[in-house]
Amino acid sequence: MRLLWLNTPSNPTGAVLDIDELRALLAWARERDIIVASDECYAPLTWDVDEAPSILDVRVNDGDLTNVLCAYSLSKQSNLAGYRAAFVAGDSALVGELLAVRKHSGLMVPGPVQNAMAAALGEEASASRQRETYRARRETLAPALEAFGGNIEHSEAGLYLWTTFGEASEASIERLAKLGILAAPGTFYGEAGARHVRISLTATDERIASAAERLRAAR
Repeated sequence: MRLLWLNTPSNPTGAVLDIDELRALLAWARERDIIVASDECYAPLTWDVDEAPSILDVRVNDGDLTNVLCAYSLSKQSNLAGYRAAFVAGDSALVGELLAVRKHSGLMVPGPVQNAMAAALGEEASASRQRETYRARRETLAPALEAFGGNIEHSEAGLYLWTTFGEASEASIERLAKLGILAAPGTFYGEAGARHVRISLTATDERIASAAERLRAAR
C-alpha cells in the first residue's frame, strides 16, 4: 500500500489546500488505492483564507474515511511542542493498525501529557489568545519585510512568512543576519525554495518589534 502525505496549511510556504483541491487529491488517490495522510497542525492559524479544511471534512470525503488519516499536533495551537502531544484520526482500520504498532514499539504518550492534551482541546479561549498573539506579530513583521524589499508569497496560514527578495536564499540570509535577524534559507526545504527564506513568528513580541524596526531603518 502506498501513501500520499499532505501538509496543509503547509510548512514552509503557508499555502492552504481548499475543498476542491482536497477532493481532487482524494479522488485521485482512491482510484490508485493510495492512503492519504494529512498533517494539519497549523489549521487553526489562518490569516488570508476563511478556513483550512480538513481531510476529515465530509465536504472532502463525502462521509467515507476509508484510507484517510489526519495527523494533528497541539505544538502550534497550544505551544506544546516539547510534549510531543499529537494524535491521528480517520480510517478506524488504519488507526487500529497504528495502535498495534504503538503498543509493541513502546510509544505510549505519558498520562500527564494525555491529560494536558484533553484540557487543551476542550478549552478554546487559550488557543484563541495564542492565535491573536501570532496575528499581531505577523501584522508587525510582514509590512517591515515588504519595506525592506521582500515579497511575501503564500503565507495565508501558519507561523511563517515565506519571503523572497529576488535573490538566492543564501544572499538574503546574509543580509538579514547583518541586521541581527535569523531566518531559514528556502534551500532547507528543496530546490523550489532556492530564492526564498522562511521567517518565523515564534520569537517574542519584543524581538519581533525590534526586528521590524531594524528592517525599516535599513531599507
